[in-house]
Amino acid sequence: MPPTEPTGARPRRGRPRDAEVDRRILTAARETVAAHGYAGLSIDAVAERAGVAKTTLYRRWPTKARLVADLVSRMQDEVTLTETGDVVADLTRLTAGIAASLTAAGAPLVADLMAAMAHDPDFGATMRERWAQWRRAAVDLLGRAVERGALSPGFDPEVVVDQLAGPLYYRLLFTGDPLTADYAAHLVEGALGAHLRPKGPTSP
Repeated sequence: MPPTEPTGARPRRGRPRDAEVDRRILTAARETVAAHGYAGLSIDAVAERAGVAKTTLYRRWPTKARLVADLVSRMQDEVTLTETGDVVADLTRLTAGIAASLTAAGAPLVADLMAAMAHDPDFGATMRERWAQWRRAAVDLLGRAVERGALSPGFDPEVVVDQLAGPLYYRLLFTGDPLTADYAAHLVEGALGAHLRPKGPTSP
């Protein structure tokens, strides 16, 4: 039988993190990286803008790379991945959400973060790990659509997720064409069209 605490003793647990402090730091980081890019972001500047001590920030995020990676992950979390059983609608909603998020971030910031991934090994590894988690969720959604017969058995979810993400970054960084909801819908239609299977029973 495990030992019990003396009557009236307080639980031995660490002090919980202050969610408001986290919010202020992440908001400050978002504003700083938007204004100065990844290379121009410093812990001192973020701490000053957030109104916290540097030690407070370092306890939460020990490196600049971890701070920005967490910031980007939370921005990605704003794009929800919902599964309703309608794979076209679900994937269109997700793709349109990513397009809107990239548009809001802007080409200069996205380009700066991609360059940072190439030159900062810690940041690059962390961002690839976060992206892999999101990509796996999208791949699993498509895999379940194959299992329930909504998509043909030869369908490759990983290839299709890449086919949807790639054009968004291409438009944002190279052509400058708008990332509209209609464009997202056309991407999904092109990626899934040949693999969609008719609903309901079919005649032999």
